[in-house]
Amino acid sequence: MKFTMPVLAVVVAAILVLSQSVFTVAQTQAAILFQLGEVIEVITDPGLHFKLPVVQNVKYFDRRNLTLDIPEPDRVTTSEKKPLLVEFVVLWRINDVRRFYVSVQGDEEAARRRLTQTVRANMAEEFNKRTMHEAISTQRNQIMSTTRQKADSDAKSIGVEIVDVRLRRVELPPDVLGPVYARMESERRRVANELRSQGGAESEKIRADADRQREVVLADAYRQAQKIKGDGDAKAAAVYSAAYGINPEFYSFYRSLEAYRATFRSRNDMMVLDPSSDFFRYFRQNTGRDGSRGAAK
Repeated sequence: MKFTMPVLAVVVAAILVLSQSVFTVAQTQAAILFQLGEVIEVITDPGLHFKLPVVQNVKYFDRRNLTLDIPEPDRVTTSEKKPLLVEFVVLWRINDVRRFYVSVQGDEEAARRRLTQTVRANMAEEFNKRTMHEAISTQRNQIMSTTRQKADSDAKSIGVEIVDVRLRRVELPPDVLGPVYARMESERRRVANELRSQGGAESEKIRADADRQREVVLADAYRQAQKIKGDGDAKAAAVYSAAYGINPEFYSFYRSLEAYRATFRSRNDMMVLDPSSDFFRYFRQNTGRDGSRGAAK
């Protein structure tokens, strides 16, 4: 029993020493091995590694892409002296662990502040070279690309690489947005009134042309109707003439009957005429040779 305790103590001490001598570097990490506060090795290979206990220690760094977000949009000015609010996001990573530690003591927040200042300054410079239309529409990609290149040159001095810079939002400030909307509304109203005026003029033109065509169609129809009516009257006159030529007496009698029918349409119709008038000649008593008519009733 008295030999068990020393052995157990030795085993526990060996385990403690071994645990202090072994460390693991993950696939997404890099590590710096320090000895008494001095950098002696940068480890980028993942796996199990060894160190001297007590006198050596390890600090880990993330090798993955990191995101830099700004809390509030930046206010920049275009070449036209017009303000814009710009919100952007930056992807960055540590590519030189030793320089990163020496420059910012391995502090990611210090690196973020440095990168934020660099990106903001370069982006404001790029916006200041361009008009509002170029900054918002036509040269947006160029602004992001140039800003990334310039910011990356400065970031290398602290062991950092700028992977990408993206404009998340570009818009007018609230104090400028109202007047801009008012001008846009006024311009749209002017265009609408102009279109209405053009539409009214075109409508009048179409209506006048339709009226002209209507008059032409009516005139042509009236001309054709009169022509047809004239032809019909001519044919009717020819028929009447032919009939009159065949039997003038019958034709005269028929015309008289038509006149009587047109005159006496109602029992209340009254005419005051001389009974010997020619109008009543077919009502008078006629005598003659065989075939002569008797008195009409």
